[in-house]
Amino acid sequence: MINIIVELSKYLMIALMLVYTFECFAVFNYTDEYTQRSIFRKQNVLMFLLHMIAFLVMYLQTNETKMIGFYGMQVVLFLAIILLYTIIYPRVSRLVVNNMCMLMAIGFIMITRLSYSLAVKQFLIVSASVAISLVIPVIIRKVKALSEWKIFYAIAGVVMLGVVIIVGRVTGGAMLNVAIGGFTLQPSELVKIIFVFFVAASLKTDTSFKNIVITTAVAAMHVLILVVSKDLGAALIIFAVYLVMLYVASRQPLYVLVGLIAGSGASVVAYKLFNHVRVRVLVWKDPFTVYNEGGYQVAQSLMAIGTGSWFGMGLFQGAADQIPVAESDFIFSAIAEEMGLIFALGLILVCVSVYMMFLNIAMQLRDSFYKLVALGLGTCYIFQIFLTIGGVTKFIPSTGVTLPLVSYGGTSVLSTIIMFAIIQGLYVLREDEEEDIERKSTDGYGYVCLLYTSDAADEED
Repeated sequence: MINIIVELSKYLMIALMLVYTFECFAVFNYTDEYTQRSIFRKQNVLMFLLHMIAFLVMYLQTNETKMIGFYGMQVVLFLAIILLYTIIYPRVSRLVVNNMCMLMAIGFIMITRLSYSLAVKQFLIVSASVAISLVIPVIIRKVKALSEWKIFYAIAGVVMLGVVIIVGRVTGGAMLNVAIGGFTLQPSELVKIIFVFFVAASLKTDTSFKNIVITTAVAAMHVLILVVSKDLGAALIIFAVYLVMLYVASRQPLYVLVGLIAGSGASVVAYKLFNHVRVRVLVWKDPFTVYNEGGYQVAQSLMAIGTGSWFGMGLFQGAADQIPVAESDFIFSAIAEEMGLIFALGLILVCVSVYMMFLNIAMQLRDSFYKLVALGLGTCYIFQIFLTIGGVTKFIPSTGVTLPLVSYGGTSVLSTIIMFAIIQGLYVLREDEEEDIERKSTDGYGYVCLLYTSDAADEED
């Protein structure tokens, strides 16, 4: 009986995921608030149903009552996120809130399947991060001087990355983490956000050649420190974010071309200097020929994805726990194996809909600083997804970055939730701008009507 339930559950979860994904894009076709709210409520129902079915299956498979208690805690958390954001910020983007919860729900499901203890830690990290994030939209809305702190952003970013080189701990061949009071912090995750603010503050009004050279030098310093610490994934993200922001601010394709040439040259140099880069390139070419010399992870990832096929093996029916670091770097492979490629593709589309919302906010903001911030954060988010999924599918060499909100990770989860909170603050700002325009338009119309009335009265006299 349990096997029948598990088998049916995977098809039902795929169906729920597909409907949810469809609604992510369908909502863009409607402008009336009533229809949009109806879609958002439907998304909430679909998410909670998918989440409930997954934990029911895991309870039946393990027969551990702690699964029920943990599931209840997550339901309370998701309800709190949805209600608190919509009550504290009535103008918040519900699509961003819903997608954030959906991605975290999928992450909780797969991490719980892989390691219950890590899932509990993830729950605590998410809870603390959400609590912190609730104050960020207020800061974005009220603090008007954020665009004036260019020097602070530059110094803070370089110092935080420099500390890692001095006192950082080596993880997977790279210096990534710093231990502070028993907690492990990965500064590069937070520096990505600070870097976006630096570039936006630097290029918001001044795109002269001199200022671009200075900004590029600071950006190159960030990338160089990351390369020295062998955090190549973060270095690639910062490099890509800078090129996109530079092009949008300057409208000069030549800068992008020069940047791409310089980046290609730097990649060749990194290949020559660092052995683990050469290993990753060899693994990318054919992980099975170097199976025992570094290709084990990618080979297991590809076999897991192939085994899962379109509909997946079902929760606890595959060998997802045999994939190295499946809970973080290779969680997409674990999802594809046990929940299916169709489900995994739906996950990618949910991430794309988040990126589309980021771009939508960026295009409608009138302040150039906030516009660049929204664009930079969106680029950072989608490029990280590309690096993660591209690495586990052998589309590109593996870079060791996590899947935002889905993978296990302390600072990674915190930085992504902060990123989403900043976007919510910018969305509220956009709503404020539209309200100001409508009010001025109404005031102007009233003033014209008053003049017309006065002129008519004068003519009658």
